[in-house]
Amino acid sequence: MYDERKLPAAAGEVAKAYPEIWRAYAALGAACAEAGPVDGQALRLVKLALAIGAGSEGGVHSHCRRALEEGVPAAALRQVALLAIPTLGFPRAVAALTWVEDVTDPETRRHPTKA
Repeated sequence: MYDERKLPAAAGEVAKAYPEIWRAYAALGAACAEAGPVDGQALRLVKLALAIGAGSEGGVHSHCRRALEEGVPAAALRQVALLAIPTLGFPRAVAALTWVEDVTDPETRRHPTKA
């Protein structure tokens, strides 16, 4: 289960206020992850892709942070965002790429190069 101390502020507050709900939610996530043969870096990349498809900026940030902690290369995270182009469209993929880069290259994202 994921440590509620590592959650973003709002989610961490909900986890603290409703620990039984948090435990049930975390257990569901663990059970889903263990329901088949996908694991490791592939599992993290699939979760990232789902967050991108759902348009969840917070989810993309979270899965990117966790992926980097698990040793997934930043280039793989960017590739997942680019893979969204034919399915989700160029605008959604570009948004996702900026969310990935918020985590993988925060200095560039906060101070873009001026042409």
